[in-house]
Formats: sequence, C-alpha cells, structure tokens
Amino acid sequence: MKRQLRALAAAGLLLTSSLVAVALGGSASADTLICEQYGSTVIQGRYVVQNNRWGTTAQQCINATSNGFEITTLNGSSPTNGAPTAYPSIFFGCHYTNCSPGTNLPIQVSQISSATSSISYRYVSGATYNASYDIWLDPSPKRDGVNQMEIMIWLNRQGSIQPIGSVVGTTNLAGRTWEVWRGSNGSNNVISYVASSAVSSLNFSVMDFINDTRNRGAITNSWYLTSIQAGFEPWQGGVGLAVTSFSANVNGGGGNPTNPPPTTPPPGGNSGCAVKYTANSWNNGFTADVQITNTGSSAINGWTLSYSLPSGQTVTNAWNATVSQSGSAVTARNVSHNGSLAPGGTASFGYQGTLNGSYSSPSSFSLNGTTCSRN
Repeated sequence: MKRQLRALAAAGLLLTSSLVAVALGGSASADTLICEQYGSTVIQGRYVVQNNRWGTTAQQCINATSNGFEITTLNGSSPTNGAPTAYPSIFFGCHYTNCSPGTNLPIQVSQISSATSSISYRYVSGATYNASYDIWLDPSPKRDGVNQMEIMIWLNRQGSIQPIGSVVGTTNLAGRTWEVWRGSNGSNNVISYVASSAVSSLNFSVMDFINDTRNRGAITNSWYLTSIQAGFEPWQGGVGLAVTSFSANVNGGGGNPTNPPPTTPPPGGNSGCAVKYTANSWNNGFTADVQITNTGSSAINGWTLSYSLPSGQTVTNAWNATVSQSGSAVTARNVSHNGSLAPGGTASFGYQGTLNGSYSSPSSFSLNGTTCSRN
C-alpha cells in the first residue's frame, strides 16, 4: 500500500561509501546518503527528503543534496500492472508524523490565500517510472496515517504504467493540458493529472489543482492540506533520476475580508445544468431515474449532483453513479464512463430506495455547486 507506515529498519546499515553517512533525520549540510527503508533528512532547514521504500525488500539508496536528491541505488523491481517499488521524495508538511521544520501544514483549504511551488527534475532513459508531484488532503488536520484524498501530478510517464482508476476527461491547468484520471487504491481516493509529454520543470499554483479537485466534488473547502511532495515512483530501473530543485510556500489568511476563501465555481465558464427526475413508487419503495444535462457552453469534467430526499426515503442501491446519503442529503458522483459532459451532453443514473409514508420527489438539485433547472 502506498506510503504504508512500517517501523524503521535498525540503524547500522553497511554502506558502500565511507565518505557519506546514512541519514535517519537531522539536517543535511552536505550530500547525505540514505539507504534506510524510511530514512530521511532535512535540507534547507525547511524540507524533508525521504527514501520511502515500501514496495520491495531490495535495497534502495538516495543521495540528498542541498537542493533535492538523486536515486543512486535501486535493486528492486515491480510488475507494471501493480504498484511501484517506492516513492523517494522531498516534501513540505507532514508525512506519517514526520513534519518538515516550521511547517504551517495542515491548514484548512478555506484559510489558504496562496500556495505556490516549483519543481525541476532530471530524467534517465531505459527505466519504467513516473515523476510524480503529490498533494495530500484530509477532512481532519491529520499528521499521521493515510489521508483520504491524493492529488497526483504526473509530469513524466515512462513505460507501460498508468494512474489508478480511469480517464474522466481533460483539463487546462498551469498553462498546459492534462489528462485526468480518477479512482481509489482501496485506502484513499486519487485524482491524477497526466502530462502528454515529459515536463522537466514546473512553477505553478498548487491551488489550481486543489480547486479543480474540489470542483469535481472530491473535497470541500473545510478539508485540510497536509503535505506537498515531489519525487519518483519507480517500477523498473531508475538510477540517476533526480529532483534538482524544489520549493513550496503555503500562505494563510484566506478567510479575511480582503482575501476571501475560494468558493465553488459553476461547472463551466458559461454554466448551466438541468435535471430530469423520473420516479416510480409503491407502498414501501421507489425507483428513480435521474438525467443531468449540461446546458452551459463549457464542458464539465467530473460531476457531483447534490440534493435532499424528502423524509422517509432511503437509498438502498444505485447504478451508473456513486450515490451516498447522510440524513436527507444525497450526493451522486459520476463513475468512470459518464464523468465528461460536453455542452448539451447528458448523463443518467438511477437508484432504488425504501419508502416510509407518502412519496414526493426532491425539490431542487445542484451540480458542482450550481443550482440546476428542472426538466
């Protein structure tokens, strides 16, 4: 399981070079070799570099520099239809109780006024890997364990590997077009943004990706940003891969009147949506067919329909959408094959439920935060 917490291996690993030391923490003033499975060190007094070898028992070593790190030894390999061997990375924030010095993370999304980052990579040939930038979020200010939402930005993909889930569309962020994947690894939800060709460096707003994820209904402004990470997921080979520079800055104050927190925008530049709700009820049950139409002029890539069921109605099973209910509030999210709606396009789903009392249909619907008309 990715980033699964395990006990650190015992110290005293024999290294091939006597000129550098194994790092189990502390601050790196010169190059520092890390071969411990979860060994880490601090650079610039601000960021943590971690070996984070979790998918293989074979040795992996990285060399932490003053600006990033390089993979120097990588003996393990994994089948390309499964998980990678590791995620050697540099991060700002908190990762399994290991928090970078002086970090202001976790911080609630609604309180972020700006979040910027830059990353530069050095790539190698003949290996199977991705260059991945990770943004982690959770409903609570979590400093330990797995977060519920992982945003992955794949800046380079080499070999026959693919993100978790399936393609739900494309989007334009940080000055380029990304293929968007959505799924779950069983422990957390994942939205991945995959570049069409290798990107060796990127200077961007982290909030662009957080806001896009929120607009897809995956998080809300009440969630917390817990860490920002950049590194590699190797499957086969990868010695010489390097992060040559990294920076991350997250500023609070998003809740003040002159810099209000971001709000959920409509699902397109010129937005609009309509819902047709067709129900069939009997003494103690009902079925409902729901059709969503994009009446705006911009495509919708990923949708969440929100509404309230009248008292006495409970959803029992659904099809063509992931439907959850909390009290009277219902949330329906697209599945892999119906997440993209072109202008004028439609998506349909249905469900069955139990009924206690007389039947009536929901009175209003909102799609990605925008109120829809009724057909």
